[in-house]
Amino acid sequence: VKNAVDRVPSFPTGMEPLVVSKQEQIRSTINFALSGENIPLLTLKKIARQIENDIRAMEGISQIEISGYPEEEIEIAVEENKLLAYNLSFTSVAQAVSKANIIVTGGRLKTDAEEFLIRANNKSYYADELTQIIVASNSDGTLIRLGDVAEIRDRFSETPNGSYINGNIAVNVNINSTNTEDLLSTSDKIKDYIKTYNAGRENLQIQILSDQSILLNERTQLLVENALQGMLLVLIFLSLFLNTRLAFWVAFGLPIAFLGMFIFAPMFNVTINVLSLFGMIIVIGILVDDGIVIAENIYQHYEKGKSPYKAALDGVLEVIPPVVSAIITTVLAFSLFLFLDSRIGEFFGEVSVVVILTLVISLIEALIILPAHLAHSKALSKHRKEPKTLVAKTFAKLRAINKLGDTMMQYMRDRLYAPVIEFTLKNRFLTLALFIAALTLTVGSIGGGVVRTSFFPNIASDRVQVTLTMPNGTNEKITDSIISMIELKSKIVEQELNEKYLKGTGKTLFVNTIKTLGNGSSRASLTMNMLPGEERPDAIRANIVSSRLAELVGPVIGAESLVFGSGNNFGGSPVSVSFLSNNIDELKAAKNELKQILLSNALLKDVTDNDPAGIKEITLQLKDNGYALGLDLQYLISQVRSGFFGVQAQRFQRGQDEIRVWVRYNKDERSSITQLEDMKINLPNGDRVPLKEIAYYTIERGEVSINHLDGRREIQVSADIKDTQNTSATEIMSDLRENIVPQLQAKYPTISASYEGQNREASKLSASLASAGIPILILIYMTIAFTFRSFSQPVLLILLVPLSITGVAWGHWIHNFPLNILSVLGIIAL
Repeated sequence: VKNAVDRVPSFPTGMEPLVVSKQEQIRSTINFALSGENIPLLTLKKIARQIENDIRAMEGISQIEISGYPEEEIEIAVEENKLLAYNLSFTSVAQAVSKANIIVTGGRLKTDAEEFLIRANNKSYYADELTQIIVASNSDGTLIRLGDVAEIRDRFSETPNGSYINGNIAVNVNINSTNTEDLLSTSDKIKDYIKTYNAGRENLQIQILSDQSILLNERTQLLVENALQGMLLVLIFLSLFLNTRLAFWVAFGLPIAFLGMFIFAPMFNVTINVLSLFGMIIVIGILVDDGIVIAENIYQHYEKGKSPYKAALDGVLEVIPPVVSAIITTVLAFSLFLFLDSRIGEFFGEVSVVVILTLVISLIEALIILPAHLAHSKALSKHRKEPKTLVAKTFAKLRAINKLGDTMMQYMRDRLYAPVIEFTLKNRFLTLALFIAALTLTVGSIGGGVVRTSFFPNIASDRVQVTLTMPNGTNEKITDSIISMIELKSKIVEQELNEKYLKGTGKTLFVNTIKTLGNGSSRASLTMNMLPGEERPDAIRANIVSSRLAELVGPVIGAESLVFGSGNNFGGSPVSVSFLSNNIDELKAAKNELKQILLSNALLKDVTDNDPAGIKEITLQLKDNGYALGLDLQYLISQVRSGFFGVQAQRFQRGQDEIRVWVRYNKDERSSITQLEDMKINLPNGDRVPLKEIAYYTIERGEVSINHLDGRREIQVSADIKDTQNTSATEIMSDLRENIVPQLQAKYPTISASYEGQNREASKLSASLASAGIPILILIYMTIAFTFRSFSQPVLLILLVPLSITGVAWGHWIHNFPLNILSVLGIIAL
């Protein structure tokens, strides 16, 4: 990357030095806000810095970010009339400050007795310490000091950047973790610190905004519950049909497999996180299959009269080929996600590693450790002691009804399974026709939208977020007033839902509401963190809250975009089209038409584009008389920049902050176009004339950003689904591809279309599946063929996979769930 950057021939004059560095992978851990009633922002910042120092002193925490305030600076605000009165310029004032406010070593002086360090130390770090700097002198010898010509103040920069929580100004602190740091430990330390900090204060409080350890703990708890349930079910059902000790050793394979996975996972840079826990939850359902097959076969050999050792040896050797084949095919299927060239590959790559490692360890345990346990323990013993403990008595009762289990199995085999299999064998063509018809019906239902599909499921969220974008250049006060209006409407929504669902519980829907101003004066956001899902009724969902809020707010006149959502669209927007063309007029016209079509679609919301109106630009040009006076455009714009943007006199470190000292006009003298016109421009001969006498200007909107895709100008239009429970993005995208976009291309022949967002991810996924899936399918076929010693039987087995999708599809339809990429993962697991 650095070599590519170094090849750039030139950069704008005055640009900060470029720094190319490799960013360490970090994970968001816990975020909190510091706020209180009527506490100034500067005070909050200082307290936040103290909190940062306290946290940095904790072991195992290194990544801390503080936000919610602009940069601090020292402004030397000069008035036009004082510059004229003292014959000064912005540059001369800045040079005077930079030359006087110094700390410089002048060398050493050695005498016969001692040594001295020569230095000039006149460094000041605060505004009130700079007032006595001499900027000029009069002919009579009187000195002109900085305080005589300018107002000097410490302040925050004018870049809008602020955060408010529940109406009070706040400073946000984000704690992240690296791969070598423990997320759970970090979260616990921070929560303990917050509890102690809040205990002794009333007006000043820390509020937790998000805590990733909650999700991680929930997944861990789910994993433990599933593991315990799995072990219990194995114990119960194997005790019914085999015996208790044998069931125990089979179930014991679960912790052994996970323990082995934990040992080897760090070699593949896998940590315990939400993704790895998800992989563990998936693999639990298939872990004990190999152990059950091996244990059951060993038991059958023992029942034939063989010794425990001989039964274990013969039993495991007999089933090694099918067991190993089953594990290898599953490992191959999950390895597919390691080769996907999309965000899904990044997302599920870690899941695949966890599943594969666990399966391999489970296979080793089932082939080596399990037979040894069965052979040398009392699992195959027919001599049993009288049960004494409650557990032993319970399993003794299970063994007592072992015959009932055998009877049930025989009944199902003889009365249910046998007639069905006999019918299918006698009516092979009818059976085949029925399955083909079912498969055809399923495929048609998926294609026709009866069984809905989506790229990624809409994940329930405890957060509702509103993002407001006004035209560039909008005054921050206007932006703030609109987002504040939306905040008031959110309180109405909260009150309605509290009254309907939470009345009498003592709870309110929103834990906190965060208003953020930043990324320019035209952007703001509002985040409402709701009660956790387990603490609120199922009827209160994020999309319900956002839809009601959007209904109350209505259209905001003049807004570039207003998005209500929860930010959970993995892979981008479900509806997204990019137009490509070098004909800007046609590109913008097509964009506008498509945007209006999507806005009129009642199934869609949050219609946006990446081509916002640029900020209004005042473009200066010199008049002929300006050139005649010896001016050029560079000379002119440098003086205008000095007054309106400022001249940086100094930059130094003050505590943990980098402070810049700016010399510019007072804010009151750079707040209207008239003041720009009347600005006095220094001529080369020393005279000064108003800018309007030597220059003219035009006002037009500029470009905020220029996007390219495949070497051409690109404008993207995106939208979200309003009701994800009953609407499929697939149908809307099909209509766009087949009808709407072709009509626009016929009208604007220079444009071409590209389908982005989740559609691009889906396309990349399909391409990856085609390139990686075929070799993996061949390997699976070869594995099965080697096991069966047949080239035809594996084909029959593989052909069963599409038929199994029939059940998956209609199961989704019954539960009103769309088929998505997680469904594919489940199919592979089965």
